Amino acid sequence: MRRHIPFERLHNFRDLGGYRTADGGTVRWETLYRSDSLAKLTDAEPSDLQRFRALAVTTVIDLRYPWEIAAKGRLPETEAVSWHNLSIEHRPYDQAEIDPDVDPWRYLADRFAEVAEDGAEELRTALEVIAAADGPLVFHCASGKDRTGLLAALVLGLLDVPDEEILADFALTELATERLVADWRATHPGRELRWPGYGRAPADVLRLFLADLRDRHGSVHGYVTGHVGLDPAVIARLRSRLVQAP
Repeated sequence: MRRHIPFERLHNFRDLGGYRTADGGTVRWETLYRSDSLAKLTDAEPSDLQRFRALAVTTVIDLRYPWEIAAKGRLPETEAVSWHNLSIEHRPYDQAEIDPDVDPWRYLADRFAEVAEDGAEELRTALEVIAAADGPLVFHCASGKDRTGLLAALVLGLLDVPDEEILADFALTELATERLVADWRATHPGRELRWPGYGRAPADVLRLFLADLRDRHGSVHGYVTGHVGLDPAVIARLRSRLVQAP
């Protein structure tokens, strides 16, 4: 229950704390969160906003496209947080329309690879913002699944959290799938949901993606310092800020 923060309108808000690192440290609780779209707080029950404010979040990274924000809104601007829009995905696709006959997890892993290739600048900035934040931070996309899952995997990888923990964290979105599908149906009345895997986040997707990333770049660290161009000093700040020593 400490990992899953319950909201009425948010279905996938989670604390990334508590994971063990290779050197015996622990990712700090109540410091880094991942979520589905915080725009849902705009029309949420007052208790949802009160719960969000109680987390004392100082920084929000919104990973959605600007056109998604224009259509769906953003975190209410009355909230006293530093807000950053970093659209890491550059090739939009409609998950509801994915061909049901394709290998779904291979397909999603390939989309993750595109984001890792195209979104290097935005990913670098996101990691820099996380490292420099002076209080709790949350990053999110629409469902808190793919773009959010990719960034979470990179952060945890840079903190030397073992793969099995990173994969397990990714797969926790499966607990929100039913509610994410219900939201999609409510906002698309009369439209067919063609892809049966909508809202799913099995560990196999991330396992395939990380294997491909390492084949190309050697390691998560090699990808981030190479293709993304992140200064190693930022990785050191990430570890200092997010990892509690044993």
